[in-house]
Order: sequence, then structure tokens, then C-alpha cells
Amino acid sequence: MAAHRHGLPQLDGTFFLTDAGIETDLIFNHGLEIREFAAHTLLPDPAGREAVANYLRGFLALARDMDAGFILDSQTWKAHMHWARDLGATEAELQRANMDAVDFIAGLRDAFAENRHPIVLNGVMGPRGDAYAPEAAVAADAAQAYHAQQIAWLAATEVDMVTALTFTQAAEAIGLVRAAQAADLPAVVSFTVETDGRLPDGQPLGEAIEAVDEATDAAAAYFMINCAHPDHFSHALGDHDWARRIRGLRCNASRLSHAELDECEVLDDGDPRELGSQYAGLMRRMPWLNVLGGCCGSDLRHVREIARAVRA
Repeated sequence: MAAHRHGLPQLDGTFFLTDAGIETDLIFNHGLEIREFAAHTLLPDPAGREAVANYLRGFLALARDMDAGFILDSQTWKAHMHWARDLGATEAELQRANMDAVDFIAGLRDAFAENRHPIVLNGVMGPRGDAYAPEAAVAADAAQAYHAQQIAWLAATEVDMVTALTFTQAAEAIGLVRAAQAADLPAVVSFTVETDGRLPDGQPLGEAIEAVDEATDAAAAYFMINCAHPDHFSHALGDHDWARRIRGLRCNASRLSHAELDECEVLDDGDPRELGSQYAGLMRRMPWLNVLGGCCGSDLRHVREIARAVRA
């Protein structure tokens, strides 16, 4: 049974952590191969499953030690039909992958039941296409019909919420939020932005958030920013109504653009302490931020420095 589906504890302002860039960490720092960059493909293999478990145990222990709540993500970002051909997976196999991924993280939640603050099970959903460069415009109605399938799979599990992670278009986010509404499942929207602080399709971040809220009657639980360095978007933030809808950050460790990161053969892991200091600076400007983690190139070191900096 979902513990927090009808009352997300992070909405009361309690400090929550997330994990970091699971794929880049396991590939570059631990030498794992992840087929099609889809982390759920690791879970059927005992060694891969243990590697993911060890990765997440580090963050759960950090949340315990920092007296923070934790948003525990499922490995379902690419476990939807857009990627079925690339993955060589059937619809039934993808459905099972979603259910298995949630069972897996539910077990980890139970193993850390002594954590003082809540552990929220989060069903991660990726966009219908490339998270760096959208291949085509996705209309809201089409997005609602498409994402309703994975949402139905996740709604049948113990997840407390879903997050549209690395979304690149407001219209697709509108569709996902509407589908989550229909399933009575809380939804968070996390937008990817470029080095200019705009979405990959050129829309300013504030306009994208306002568009989603207007089209869904502000149904999203909150918004996040992901897959960009703080230098890329901090200039666009301020004391605006739309900015107050942003509760979370999952930043890249690297200042490189998405195009540059795509070409990298080595990991650019940036400076964990500097990243932590930048998060703390953003929180001084936006004290309502309370869900913090990392994205590409970041790992436990970065999230530890973020937690230390904001706690200080």
C-alpha cells in the first residue's frame, strides 16, 4: 500500500534529498554497462540488482545521517513503450519491469525504516524521446494518452507519486499531469533546461511552468529543475509566482552543454564542494526549496556536499 500518496510529506517544507546521476555513476565510476542507458535492465541480473541497491543504500544512509527525508526513485525512466524496440522488450515485459522496480525500492525503504523522516517512493517517468533534444513536438492530448499507460502500471504499485523527469516540453508535461490526475496519483514535473536557462525547445522556464499550471489548474504537486548546472539557470530565477512553484533541484555536476556531454567519453564530475555552495546560495534566494539531489555526472559525494552546505 502507498504510504504517502494522499499527503506528500515534502509539501510541508521538510528537507528531502534525492539520489544523483545513477546511470553516469554506475557506468563511469563502477564500470557497469547499462543497455540503452535504461537502469531497469540491471535489475533482472543479481549483480546488477546489487549494484543498484548499493548505490541507493548510500543515499538512504546519507538521508538518515543528515536528518532528512528521501525521495526514492524507481528505475523506470525508460521503461515505457517509446523505447520498446530499442530495448527489444514487449509491452508485458515493460509492465513487469515497472512493477519489479517498485517492489525493489519498496524493499529498500523497508530496510531503512529506522530513518526518522519519511522515504517517499517515486515512480520516475521519462519523456517520449530524447531528454536532451526533443525529436518532435508532443501535443498535450497525445501525451496524456501515451503516458497514461505507464501511470496505470505505476498506480497499481506502492508508489506515492510520479515524477516527469528530464521533460523538455510544456505540452508533454501537461499531458502527463492530466494522466496522473485521472489516476489520482500526485505528479511532479522536472524540466530539463539548456545553458541559457530555457527548455530545449526555446521556451523560457517560467512560461513553461505557467503553461502547465494554467492547463491543469495547478495540479502538479510542484516543479523541479534537472540536468543543468546552476550557472545555466540561476539568472532566470527570482521571487516570481512561478518560481515559488519550484521545490526541487537535480543539477548536473558539469558546466558542459548537453551537446558537449553527449560527445564526452570521460566523466566530467565537476567540483562537489562548489556545487554544494551553489545550492546553498540558491536556497538563500529561494528558501522554499526543499528537495535536493543531483543529475548527470553527480554521485554520492556531490549530494553529501549539497546536504552539508544547506544544513550549514
